[in-house]
Amino acid sequence: MSGGQVFVLWIIIIVMFSWVVRAYIRQRKPKAPADSDLDDAMAKIEQLEERIRVLERIITENQYDLKREIDSL
Repeated sequence: MSGGQVFVLWIIIIVMFSWVVRAYIRQRKPKAPADSDLDDAMAKIEQLEERIRVLERIITENQYDLKREIDSL
C-alpha cells in the first residue's frame, strides 16, 4: 500500500470509530419525556383516581343496595 492509501484508510477508521462512540453515548443517556407531557399525565391520573373514589363511595352506600333491590322487584 502506498502512503496515500494508508492515510485514507486511517481517516475511514477514525470516522467509523467516532460514529460508534457517538452511538454509544446516545444509548447511555436516554432522553427523558417532556415535563409538560408528564404533568399532563399526572393530572389525568389524579382526575381518574378522584372519579374512582366517587364511584366506590356510591357503590358502597346502603341506599344503593336498597335501590337495586327495589328495581329488581
